[in-house]
Amino acid sequence: MNSIIKQSFRQSSPFTLHLLSVILGSSFAPDKSRGPDEYHMELPFRYILTVSELTQEIKDILETRFPDIWVEGEISNLRIPPSGHIYFTLKDEFSQIRAVLFKRRARALRFSPEDGLHAICRGRVGLYEKRGEYQIILEDMEPKGIGALQLAFLQLKERLQKEGLFDISHKTSIPVIPQHIGIVTSPTGAVIRDMLQIIQRRFDNVHILLYPVRVQGEGAALEISKAIKYFNERMEVDVIIVGRGGGSLEDLWAFNEEAVARAMYHSKIPIISAVGHETDYTIADFVADLRAPTPSAAAELVVKDKQEMKSTLHYFEGRLKSQILQILQENRIDLSHLRKLLKDPRKRIEEYFLRVDDLINRFLFLTSWTLKRKREKGFHLSERLALRNPIQQIKNLRLLISEGRKRLEQNMSHSIEIQKQKLEGVLGKLDSLSPLSILQRGYSITRKIPSLEILRDAAHVREGDRVEVRLYKGILLCGVEKTENS
Repeated sequence: MNSIIKQSFRQSSPFTLHLLSVILGSSFAPDKSRGPDEYHMELPFRYILTVSELTQEIKDILETRFPDIWVEGEISNLRIPPSGHIYFTLKDEFSQIRAVLFKRRARALRFSPEDGLHAICRGRVGLYEKRGEYQIILEDMEPKGIGALQLAFLQLKERLQKEGLFDISHKTSIPVIPQHIGIVTSPTGAVIRDMLQIIQRRFDNVHILLYPVRVQGEGAALEISKAIKYFNERMEVDVIIVGRGGGSLEDLWAFNEEAVARAMYHSKIPIISAVGHETDYTIADFVADLRAPTPSAAAELVVKDKQEMKSTLHYFEGRLKSQILQILQENRIDLSHLRKLLKDPRKRIEEYFLRVDDLINRFLFLTSWTLKRKREKGFHLSERLALRNPIQQIKNLRLLISEGRKRLEQNMSHSIEIQKQKLEGVLGKLDSLSPLSILQRGYSITRKIPSLEILRDAAHVREGDRVEVRLYKGILLCGVEKTENS
């Protein structure tokens, strides 16, 4: 029996022999006096392990042997339950192993793991006793071939772009001449000094409000987003500049945080992003209403050069004056033309007189013609009546004649009344234009005696001259005692 056991141990792997030596202790050890392949065993009659004991022994061996390892492979079967832990399988061409990244460590990741991503993981080997499965309990992981920050940048950019945070339709224009400018940056360093110098040089009477923040490191993104919200709550500035100087991707990472992007998106005040150098792009650049390649460029973009604006205003002022003079000249020509077209009121009165006369003549002619026709018709009826001797016809004809006369009289009266009303209307208009109606309102006509020349100027008479003053009712003969020229 012992020979059979020994033969089995000779064919076992070193790992199995080590495991048994740990489990059995000193009762199983190699016998050096019998050669390297001979083992001396002193086994109890029946030493039986429970599953839990065996599992615990294996767990201790794995955790002791692999306390800190690096493993690379492809992520598959990724799942993130409500607990926040990340479970997935790490595999290569021939094998696979389960892995878990607990929530506390997962929050520190700069990127989001996904199926198919080739990753390098650091952790320790552990064994989940309830299922008897060994797995890697991860401490950290990063994508292979691309940095974790760069991958996180690309993933966040893609997600925010799908949500519409980069849409041009949401961006607002920068004010042409902002009176108050808010700056969110570090209060120390060359960036704020350069921007202040440029703004003061280009437009010296602009008010600047600085909200000092950290521009890198832990908590910087939170301070930047709070600064943007502060300016929007107070509404004391016309435009906001958010920026910092150049640096590595890690240095600029605060401007790639989702909190900063959403604060800029919800800002009611236009925002200029001025982060890093011209070649540096951050999430803030895509969300902002305007991207400046550098902070100094942002200072030049936010305000126009005062001297250039003055020159432009002078140019447009000259053009405006020229246009106004041209319009006035054209209006003078139009006014002169209208004066020529305007008729003398006396001519219009004469035209009304002629029109009244014409209406009277037409009325008289129409009345005479109507009477003549009626007479002719009556004479014709009388002749026809005379031709018919029967008494009844005579009575009927007399009745018809009587009715015809009544209708004739009614028509004539109605026609005369209409023409009379028209004539009164025309005469009323004529009377309103008559000089007598002017005299009735208290005016008078003064004429020099004996020439009866109408006086329009006091200089045309002397003291002692006699004048005739025509009133609405009556005439006054007066003598001139004194003249005054107003």
